[in-house]
Amino acid sequence: MKTSSKTSSTALITGASAGIGYELAKLFARDGSNLVLVARSGDKLAQLATELERAYKIQATVVAADLAVRSGPEDVYAATQKAGIEVDVLVNNAGFGQFGFYTETDLQEELRQIQLNVTSLTHLTKLYIRPMVTRKRGSILNVASTAAFQPGPLMAVYYATKAYVLSFSGALSNELSGTGVTVTCLCPGPTTTEFHKRAAMDLSNMMKAPFMDAKSVAEIGYRAMLKGKPTVVAGTMNWLVAQSTRFAPRAWTAAVARKIQERRQ
Repeated sequence: MKTSSKTSSTALITGASAGIGYELAKLFARDGSNLVLVARSGDKLAQLATELERAYKIQATVVAADLAVRSGPEDVYAATQKAGIEVDVLVNNAGFGQFGFYTETDLQEELRQIQLNVTSLTHLTKLYIRPMVTRKRGSILNVASTAAFQPGPLMAVYYATKAYVLSFSGALSNELSGTGVTVTCLCPGPTTTEFHKRAAMDLSNMMKAPFMDAKSVAEIGYRAMLKGKPTVVAGTMNWLVAQSTRFAPRAWTAAVARKIQERRQ
């Protein structure tokens, strides 16, 4: 995709109302892309759409949809089809986690988590990737996490969902070589967003770790996507930690992850 103000491309961003998704929306708008903003909160999206349209003279379409339910992806696709919008870039950013021992956490929350982090991401990718391949151009940016690189006791389902996103993205990147369509997986470490509050991690040792700001993470992912990189880990220290897991026994990396996640005494 082009990055000048003359581009007429359209980027669809899930989880666009806050955090990394919000910052990515601003980056795309800054470079002239029209937007489809997707999240549950229609009011927040409408406010963001107005802000970006005024600042960057682009068009922003709001789609209020819950991707943690089965019908969510089809609802989003139907909305873009009805509006006659051709999506050039798909950003699968929406996701959430849940903190606690698996034997004690809420099953329905975990099923919603899998639906959002895995199933809806896969579904939306299927819906939008085929037209991209037909046009021989397009980009997909999937937001995973450094959690993707090891098991995560006390957030077992979340870590597993992000491992799926990393593996899925890497496979697609390989399959699409030479098609004009690229897939990039962004793996942030701890980032200042609403994620940790949503996951009820206030007392976790994780909250003592150094956090990156959402704007910096978004810029790293955005630049990697423009270059067509298959994978990017946000931040040097996060990259080093992610690489270290390749050479350590899985039981050891799980033990370290648990120590980091455990509640503060």
